[in-house]
Amino acid sequence: MTMTLEFPVLLRLIDERSTAFRAAVASAPSLDVQVPTCPEWTLFDLAQHIGEGRRDWAATVAAGPAPAKSAVEGAPAVPREREALLAWLAESTEQLLDALRKAGPDRGCWTWWETLQSPQTSGAVARHQLQQMAVHTYDAQITVGGPQPLPDEVALDGVDEFLSTCVATTSPWPHKPAAVDFHASEGRSWRLSLSADGARSARLPGPGTMPATAAGQDPDPAAAFFSARGTASELVLSLYDRIPVNSLEIDGDRRVFEQLSAWDPDE
Repeated sequence: MTMTLEFPVLLRLIDERSTAFRAAVASAPSLDVQVPTCPEWTLFDLAQHIGEGRRDWAATVAAGPAPAKSAVEGAPAVPREREALLAWLAESTEQLLDALRKAGPDRGCWTWWETLQSPQTSGAVARHQLQQMAVHTYDAQITVGGPQPLPDEVALDGVDEFLSTCVATTSPWPHKPAAVDFHASEGRSWRLSLSADGARSARLPGPGTMPATAAGQDPDPAAAFFSARGTASELVLSLYDRIPVNSLEIDGDRRVFEQLSAWDPDE
């Protein structure tokens, strides 16, 4: 796994995105408003997910290497009164940050992802937790009518983190071999290679479409190709299905992206 943000920076940014999330919740006219990007949830449901999830991940990190995710037992009910809810959310974030600080970046712990390109460590958990907080902060902001782009340093790491954690797999790609390039207008590019050997991502050495060999890859010359270009924030939000792919500048065989979006390697 290529870490582009140091562990203390990840913790600082988790705290910053958590603060921004609480600010959005505090400004909402009602906690019962529907979240447009998660239509099955109200804002209260989203806040509950954030708080309970951070507490469970705090317990998981604190437990160290384990065969399953830990869960907080005997936790009190999530408060529905707004000020109490905000205080509970702040405490949830602090529990996660405290567990991560105590563990440090290299301690092992349970994670749900394959270890092909992202390890089962507290550092990798911190990296993924930052993206979870960033995307859900966007969810909360769009709910109250004030969506903001993900901060550049968060989003640039987010593209790489999504591809290496959420996509990389040894499960065979069930379609024609393909290469998908992602180009951030801030100057970074990545390639996702899809084949019978699974999915692997790599940083390309510069902006724009680069030769496959530059990324240490040699895909089938007959592979389908698709590329997407936008800001790093737009790329991350598209990968998480928060904005449509049409929001990006796209080129190549769009069916590849549709197949990627629909692919479940566990099926």
